[in-house]
Amino acid sequence: MKYAIVDIETDGGVKITEISIFVFDGESVINEFTTLINPGTFIPSYITQLTGITNFMVKDAPRFEEVAKQIYQTTEDCVFVAHNVNFDYGIIGKEFKSLGLTYRRKKLCTVRLSRKLLPGKRSYSLGKLCISEGIEIKARHRAKGDAEATVILFKKLLEKDKLNNFEVVNSFLNPKSREATLPPLLPKEVFDSLPETHGVYYFWSKDKEVIYVGKANNIKQRVVSHFHDKKKKEIEMCLATANITFTETGSELIALLEESVEIKRLFPKFNRAQRRTNANYGLFSYKDRKGIIHLAWNNVKLISQPLMRFYSVPQARSFVEQLCKEFELCPKYCHLQDNVTSCFHYQIKDCKGICREEESIESYNKRVEKAIASVVFETENFIITEQGKTEDELSYALVLNGVYEGYGYLKLEEQNSSSSEIYLQHLKPQKDNQDIRRILNSHVKKNPESLKQIEHKELGRLF
Repeated sequence: MKYAIVDIETDGGVKITEISIFVFDGESVINEFTTLINPGTFIPSYITQLTGITNFMVKDAPRFEEVAKQIYQTTEDCVFVAHNVNFDYGIIGKEFKSLGLTYRRKKLCTVRLSRKLLPGKRSYSLGKLCISEGIEIKARHRAKGDAEATVILFKKLLEKDKLNNFEVVNSFLNPKSREATLPPLLPKEVFDSLPETHGVYYFWSKDKEVIYVGKANNIKQRVVSHFHDKKKKEIEMCLATANITFTETGSELIALLEESVEIKRLFPKFNRAQRRTNANYGLFSYKDRKGIIHLAWNNVKLISQPLMRFYSVPQARSFVEQLCKEFELCPKYCHLQDNVTSCFHYQIKDCKGICREEESIESYNKRVEKAIASVVFETENFIITEQGKTEDELSYALVLNGVYEGYGYLKLEEQNSSSSEIYLQHLKPQKDNQDIRRILNSHVKKNPESLKQIEHKELGRLF
């Protein structure tokens, strides 16, 4: 069996600046290919400080498409081996894909092999692993130096596994095994324990810090999709993942609600969309002297009862643009086009002409009212019901006095109550916020039958 032991350096993103390939037959190196590559991008100074590769050095180097054939042929009929193999393999695969080509090889990860065959190490980074094994790296963070060191490490691993008739290597190469695709720090048994159900999952770093929170209708399937994603963020996140935990929710709605709350509670490094907590801008409506209803946004301190809250002006503007498009509103009266006598949308027939007095105020206002109704709860006290975690229970989200209170689970025989009392007894309290309202409104819009009005007597706020 032949092995192509590979190391690459990049521009800090997904473009290769240097590649080194050593073809190893299990005993000795029988072929080598090393070259700088012009990434077609600017190499940041911090990458130059790390690797020593400068923009000047790659200026006259071949581009990837010029060496793609040689890379393909050098690694052909070989097992692709690398330290953190999913990173190198993923980047190279992406470069081939950009040329309209498919790159597929069996692969082995020397991090995962080392964790199996050299257990108990404090660190499995290439540098620290080589120090502990007495392997010299002649040029750290250069492709050839790291690849040469990986050859020596891999040879040691093969010699160790030879005592077991190559049981570990063969199990990793088994197409039914997930060992080759899992992040290097993640134990296989952790992945195997993931359920194929609705829920929320947590990626943990080796320092026992939650670095990502996600929701899924099928937890295991969604987690696998992260491992195969070639985006820079996904690759970086997966390489840092040492453990995965989960909470089953029974339904997509509860998973969405729990995910939103957990992101705000934990502020994971790789979650960006819902990490913000201060929604400083609000949507409001008002009538002008003509009786036309306007939609606008401003700082929430200047609005008594905002219809919705936003984290930024661009987010507010984007939302109003969507309302404008969905309900055929006039951009002038949505404050998307200011200082105009009539809106541009009229010219492309996306506005019915309220700004030119070609549509009645009554007709226009009805559509504005529908737009407003789409972003506020239609009733003050209600539950939204979904399937529970078992067949004999349901899950529910509770809204009282127009405020989201939290979610819970009930046995099916208890669900017929029209009073809020039973739902409060089983409630997991959560805080209301604009992301939660967006989730609930979106769900009710798609599943109106899931909403049930209930009676509620004020017993004091939960928060």
